[in-house]
Order: sequence, then C-alpha cells, then structure tokens
Amino acid sequence: MHIHILGICGTFMGGVAALAREAGHKVTGCDAGVYPPMSDQLRALGIELIEGYSPDQMALKPDMYVIGNVVSRVRLPDGSPKYPLMEAILDAGAPYISGPQWLAENVLQGRHVLAVAGTHGKTTTTSMLTWILEAAGLQPGFLVGGVPLDFGVSARLGAAERPGTGDKRPLFVIEADEYDTAFFDKRSKFVHYRPRTAVLNNLEFDHADIFDDLAAIERQFHHLVRTVPASGRIVANGVEESLTRVLHQGCWSEVVRFGAAVDDFRAEGDPSAFDVLYKDERVARVEWSLSGVHNQMNALAAIAAAQHVGVTPAVAAQALSRFQNVKRRMELRGTVQDIAVYDDFAHHPTAIRTTLDGLRKQVGAGKRILAVFEPRSNTMKLGAMKAQLPWSLESADLAFCHTAGLDWDAAQALAPMGTRAHTASNVEDLVTQVVHAARPGDVVVCMSNGGFGGIHDKLLKALVQPR
Repeated sequence: MHIHILGICGTFMGGVAALAREAGHKVTGCDAGVYPPMSDQLRALGIELIEGYSPDQMALKPDMYVIGNVVSRVRLPDGSPKYPLMEAILDAGAPYISGPQWLAENVLQGRHVLAVAGTHGKTTTTSMLTWILEAAGLQPGFLVGGVPLDFGVSARLGAAERPGTGDKRPLFVIEADEYDTAFFDKRSKFVHYRPRTAVLNNLEFDHADIFDDLAAIERQFHHLVRTVPASGRIVANGVEESLTRVLHQGCWSEVVRFGAAVDDFRAEGDPSAFDVLYKDERVARVEWSLSGVHNQMNALAAIAAAQHVGVTPAVAAQALSRFQNVKRRMELRGTVQDIAVYDDFAHHPTAIRTTLDGLRKQVGAGKRILAVFEPRSNTMKLGAMKAQLPWSLESADLAFCHTAGLDWDAAQALAPMGTRAHTASNVEDLVTQVVHAARPGDVVVCMSNGGFGGIHDKLLKALVQPR
C-alpha cells in the first residue's frame, strides 16, 4: 500500500510514517515546516518529504491519504484554502483517513496496547514503560511523541508475538494524546487505541483552542476509560482530583493507584534515589540520573503498568536505573564559557514550573537559572494561562520570553517578576539579551514545543564570541 501523509513532520504523524515504512508500505508525506528530531528520523528512513500542500501531489495517486490534525478547511485572507491538497482530495472523492484510525486498524489490532495519557509527562512515561518492557525481554512495539535515547527512534513495530509468555499477543506502548483526531473527527486521539492497560498520569486544563473547560477534557478521559476491558487495568494518579472525578463517572476495570500515601504504589525517598512500595511492602529501589518529583511519579506509573503484563517492580526498577530519558527533556546541548545550555519540551505553565523546580533542586542555590521560553502551543498563544507564567518561573533567576505570534502582552503578564523578566519579538534579539545577561556558572534552559528558531545553536555560537 502507498500512503501519503499530510502533516508528516509532527511527532505523532512522523511515528505513524515510521511504522508504516517498517510494515512494508510505501510512504510519502508533506508538511509546511520541518525541524529535528523528526525530520532527521524521516530522512534516515528514506521517506520522501514534500514541502507544502500543493494539489499537484494528487499525481502521486496513493492508495490512502492519511490526514494529520494540523490540516483544516481554514481559508486565508484572500479566500484561498490554506491546505489546497486537502480540498483536492475532497473534490476527487479520494480515500482518506486520520492518523489514529489508520494506526488502530493497521498496527494496533490484535495487540495488547498500553496507552499513557495525561496533561504532562506522557512522552517520558511512555519511554520509561517501553524501556522497562524492552529490558524484561518483551520486545514491545511503541510510538512515542519524541525520541527516547534508549532506542534512537520514536516508533517501531516490535515483536510479532510476545516472547516467553503464555499470552502471545504482542505488546505495543503508545503515547495517548487527548488532542482531537482530525478536522473531520473531533474525538480525542486516544479513543481509537482501545488499550488493555491505560495510564492516567495527571489531568489539568490545556488545549484551550478545542476544550472549553476542564470538565470537557475529563469527559474525553472517561471516553478512554469506557474502552478498557474488564480484564484490563487502569493506572491512575491518586493525587489528582480531576482523575478521581473521571473514574467516578463509571469504571469497569481494575484500578491501581499511585502517588498518594494510601495508594497501591508509592515512593519513599528523594526522587533521585527512592524505594518503591506496593501495598506498603518495599518491592524495589530506583537509583537513577533523573530528578524531580514529577519523574518519580512517572516512574511509579510505568512500574504499575508494567506489572500488568508480568514485569515485577524489582525488574522494572533495575531497568529504570539505566533509563536515558528522551531527546528534548532537559537535554544538554552544550557548554560554553562554563555556561550550560539545555533544551526542554516544557510549554504548559505547570510543566515549566516542574522543569525549573527540578533543575533548581539539582543545581542548588549557588547557580543562576536563565529560563528562555516561547508560549508556542495553541493554549498559550490564546493567553488562557498567561496569568500563571510568573508562578511557573519562580525558580528562575531571569526569564526571557519570545513574544512572536502572541495576541496578548507578555511584558504585562510577566510584570510581577519585575526586572527578572525580559521579552523580545524575534529569536535574534532574545539571543542577544541572554548572552548579555549570562555569566560563567549559569544554567540556560530553553523551553518550547517547537524548533524555537534554532535558538540553542545560536546561543552556543554567540556565547563563544568575546563580550
């Protein structure tokens, strides 16, 4: 089968492309913007990428068009379609399908799916769980919204059957996003996956462009809960009231909770070295390079999910001691003049705070933290959470905000931070501000869910120059 993917450079659609290619399909695709790590992965797979959405691509005559949720029926100011290829597909009556539905029908069918949902930590927890299963010899397939350093790719099919167990259904671990599926399917992506093991890692308001309020997101999470069979397991964060409300709407599966003092799984000790307790019995110990309470919680979720497919907490903890995390999760991009520059995917205020709080605990009070960020997600662009930004940046000594594309005044939103906050409308000016402020011993962390205009390399290059 030849599939042509619209929006192929998104983390999810790029993963779909990799799986389709591995399964033997011919894969081509198009997108309007390309940046690492997904562009590197697609090129390495030999997948042809076409810039833009020209209707000329109809000449490829694929068997199926797979549509990413970046595509819409929106019109430009002059009345022309922003995605003319999609209009041509509709006019021709050509076959098309969403990425999640294609995945469900062509990859997930007949597999034991382990789905990881939550507002934060999905990519990291999915990577942890996949690595645990891999270390246990279960050879899982996976699709992650990033590139786990332990695997070097964001997706693979995995073994055709589960090794060494009575249950031969192969395992597949997937990052389960609550964002909508496509312009023609407004359900959350994760509704398509039908997991037997579902992780509900956390839940708070996000995606203000498609959800009116938290209750609307809770409703979608309950749609996911409805798809888990009675023989399945739901792994739920016991600290989150929002998830308690979700489960109170109805639950038909085993529920294993983690995080709170009375939950099935809990941790004792510092997040960098802690005991894992299961029903108040010490069953494992995790000692690793990661820090932060959020990663400790992610680990508990992954351990509880792995237990459902026969991996003991002790084996899971041993695997986590060797876990290397994910690209763009506090990834050190370089050190110049004793100034370290990190890259991180954080973009929601809670994620920004969690990242900076964890970094502060790691580096201590003696080092300055310079937070460089762009409010790039649709929620942040709308300004729905601008009031939370000063709170999210409390652990930073200085903050630098990229303001391009915002319909709200970032300087005003950051005013409670006083002289600690700086703004710039382009990346070049932002780099100048950071370089002027940085001094030896500082830690610079750049936070964005996009390419951020290549700011990491620009900073490293500029820091080399005499100042």
